[in-house]
Amino acid sequence: MNLQQKLSAKTAVVGVVGLGYVGLPLVLAYARAGFRGIGFDIDPKKPEALHRGESYIKHIPAAHVAEARAAGTLDATTDFRRVSECDAIILCVPTPLDHHFEPDLSYVTDTLESVVPHLREGQTISLESTTYPGTTDEEVVTRVEAAGFKVGTNLFVVYSPEREDPGNPKFSATNIPKVVGGITPACLEAGTALYAAAFEQVVPVSSCKVAELTKLLENIFRAVNIGLVNELKVAADAMDIDIWEVIRAASTKPFGFTPFYPGPGLGGHCIPIDPFYLTWKAREFGVHTRFIELAGEINRSMPKYVVHRAMEALNSRGKAVKSSKILLLGLAYKANVDDMRESPTFELMDRFRDLGAHVDFHDPHVPVVGPTREHMNWAGKESVAWSPETLASYDCVVISTHHAAFDLAQLAASADLIVDTRNAMAAIASREGQVIKA
Repeated sequence: MNLQQKLSAKTAVVGVVGLGYVGLPLVLAYARAGFRGIGFDIDPKKPEALHRGESYIKHIPAAHVAEARAAGTLDATTDFRRVSECDAIILCVPTPLDHHFEPDLSYVTDTLESVVPHLREGQTISLESTTYPGTTDEEVVTRVEAAGFKVGTNLFVVYSPEREDPGNPKFSATNIPKVVGGITPACLEAGTALYAAAFEQVVPVSSCKVAELTKLLENIFRAVNIGLVNELKVAADAMDIDIWEVIRAASTKPFGFTPFYPGPGLGGHCIPIDPFYLTWKAREFGVHTRFIELAGEINRSMPKYVVHRAMEALNSRGKAVKSSKILLLGLAYKANVDDMRESPTFELMDRFRDLGAHVDFHDPHVPVVGPTREHMNWAGKESVAWSPETLASYDCVVISTHHAAFDLAQLAASADLIVDTRNAMAAIASREGQVIKA
């Protein structure tokens, strides 16, 4: 039977490589849809946790893992030889930037080196990692055909960009429309069937390149608009205008305006990274994407701006940032999740530390800093406990991420100086000059 027939008969085995914020909900989606899902990861702790029926991602309930394990539809392993058991293999591995802000595809290429030797005829491979147009053709197809397969004939390759939004209660892995592009029409047919088996809506497009650029457009749209509002925030602050009030007023327009909000910098795996995948690829064609690059420069400058505002506020109290105690509230990059990827809080911590401050953080979702690709110097650092006494002991408290768990009224009653990057304190009574917006 081909993949479509196995999907129809619910006998297809779906492998997912990379069991992080994208891969884990994806393999669970197939397991809960009645397919046998096999998760692959190089970190043995993840398969071990799943075998115990546990979740290591806070917003994914352990009950979902335990149910799939009990039903026999979820397995996990570090053994890539088991790729041969799968009818479809979906790659969900990181695609970060290097220190020169250029694409780092090492996770994709290393994964392909592990997967390709164990492929067999009839399988479908889907790449979900965010990347520049042409990656699927250049990296996946090249390696698969070098192994002796004919793409579109005896092995099928597609690209389908992930659209996860961790912690968003409105959207799960399966109710977000799934864009799919194939190398050939037969590949697209296989990919459409693969995702239609678990997702409510599939959106086929004419090629993998279209699907790859679709993902970049979605996040460049956000990055550019966030860059715009971050720049406006700096200008508004200089003119003593509340940018948050301006955004609220503009949002009353029922057409032609979408609100975006300023912050201490961009976080998450997509928005800080995706634009640079396109700018890098565009240079190959002699195109200079100045608008996108400018937005990137503005967004990367925001941690420096926040630190400058904090320094000014400390100076107004006769304190230098050197030797001051700084507490950052929120290490996760967005509210109410434990996802630290590319969090701007790390850069704030680095900058305050480099200026001689003593730096701590509090985050109820991140009790301790785990291993990160770029901030290993903070690995092992623990979140300080929340208490009025703790809050009062710091010279400056910076709200970097607005978690719902924060008792802001208690913060206002305890802290001497609060630098608010998220407008979290807007509805909280505070003393004059206590809250500085940044």
